[in-house]
Order: sequence, then C-alpha cells, then structure tokens
Amino acid sequence: MRIGIDLGGTKIEGILLGDDGSEIRRDRIATPHGDYDAVLEAIADLVARLAVVVASVPGTKMPTVGVATPGFLSPRDGVIRNSNLAVLNDRPVDRDLSARVGRPVRVDNDANCFVLSETVDGAATARPGEVAGGKGDVVFGATLGTGIGGGLVIDGKVWGGANGSAAEWSHTTLPFLRSEDGNGGGCPMCGYPCIEAFLSGRGMAWDYEHATGKKLSPPEIGDRARRGDPDATATFDRYEDRLARALASVVNLVDPRVIVLGGGISNNLRIFESVPRIWERYTVAKGLATRLVRALHGDASGVRGAAWLWPADPQ
Repeated sequence: MRIGIDLGGTKIEGILLGDDGSEIRRDRIATPHGDYDAVLEAIADLVARLAVVVASVPGTKMPTVGVATPGFLSPRDGVIRNSNLAVLNDRPVDRDLSARVGRPVRVDNDANCFVLSETVDGAATARPGEVAGGKGDVVFGATLGTGIGGGLVIDGKVWGGANGSAAEWSHTTLPFLRSEDGNGGGCPMCGYPCIEAFLSGRGMAWDYEHATGKKLSPPEIGDRARRGDPDATATFDRYEDRLARALASVVNLVDPRVIVLGGGISNNLRIFESVPRIWERYTVAKGLATRLVRALHGDASGVRGAAWLWPADPQ
C-alpha cells in the first residue's frame, strides 16, 4: 500500500492506494495558513489517519508516503522554490516531514505528480502498438486553470532536471507570438506575455473582454461557445491556436508520446479535437503520432501521483 498527499492552498488531500492502484481510503482537511509547522503537523496527522487502516491488516508493510506540493524541490540545496504557498519556500519539506512521520517521504511538484498518475494508470497509459515506460518514453502534461502547470515523466519517472524545474513552462513567452495577440492582459508574476498570461482562465477572460468590451468568467465563455455564441466561439478559436503553439514547442523540444491536459479549462472537450488539427502548423515533424488526451483521474491525479512517487518495492 502507498499513501499520497496533495498539499494545496486551501485543502490537503490524502489517499491510501493498494498496490494495484485501487483506492482504499481518501480524506481531506483544511490547509493551515501562514504557519509552516502547522502545515507539517496537519500532513503528519493525515498520514497517521490513513496508516491506521494499514496497521489493521496483519502482515502488511507500513505504506510509503509521497507528497505533491506547489513549487519544486531544488536538488542543489534541498529546499522548495517558487511555491505559491509561501510558507514552504526555502524549506526542506521532505526532510522535515520525514522527521515528523518517522519514515522517508518523497516530495515533488504537483503538476509532475499529475502527469505521473496519468502515466501509471490514467489517460497516458499505452495503447496497443505504443511502447511505454521503456527507454526514451516521454509524457508531458499541463494543467489549465487559474494558473498553468507543467510536468514531465520520462521512462515512467518524474523528470525534474538539473535544477528541479523541468517543465516549468508557464512563464516562458508564448511561442510564435504575433502583434495581434497583445499581451494576454499581462502576467502578475513575470510581467511578460507568457503562456500563463494567455492560457490561464484569467487569460481567456482577458481575451473575451479585449475583443468585446464585456466581462465573462471562463466557465461562462465555455458555456456560450458550446451554445454557438459567435464572440465566445471566437475567443475559444484564438485560445486553441495559442494552446497549439505552446504545445507545439513541447513537441519540438521533447517529442512526447502523449500530452495530457487537466484543470478546469480542459473540461471543454472541443480542445482535444481542435488543437491536434492546428499544432502541425508549428511543429517540425508532420503526421504526428503524439496524442492529446484529457486526464482520466481529474482532480485526483495529483494525490494519486504523489502516492506513485515510490516504486512498487522501494529499496
């Protein structure tokens, strides 16, 4: 069995998985605010609560513990960087949690955990004829919501890179940027016309307002587009072309077998038909074998991926 924890800004979710990926128990609690030690204690209590189930089964090993967190763990100094949960920044979260729960803990970026979950037993598992999990198998994933996340799994394992920040693609300039794109309303984090500025929910709302002078939320834009509203449809057309450009740069760089999308905007299913028709305008390769798929596990992908940070028989 294995325990996964998904640490978010408002809630902490925990899951206990069987070795076959079956969900045995899930629980969630509110995230303490502004207090690092309180966050550690809350996670440790949640782990203990889930571990009680394991302890009741004779002969069962204590479960491994993995944690998905905003930000990334720097391999240089072992502390969290770039987390929007500010109390985590510059803290050795994995070591501190290990001390609290009395066993090793693995920590990784929440978007990486999302992609790992979908690679292990979700939408990015291999189809007949595809080679997956072996040498050179690449899966990229992105979460499209209030913000934009990215994750990379190579040969069935999260790939963090030399600095721990691989696939942190959201604050790079939108590829193939055109003057008519504008600036996506600007990005409050980096200040550039970046991928997040255009492809987040905020960016979609900006596009609609920029074109029509009217304010609508992303769900309202999606709903109107589904009903054939021309202004909302035009916003979605522009959104899909920009998403195709952003994902084409991923294809050109790492040539993934699958790209998996999650987050609220991915609920608009037209994306999965439209974008693959567009992205070859921007890719070097043609007749792409890369598949674009919607996350199977939805909001549970992060917590499930955290559990899968450990191999089946950790050494």
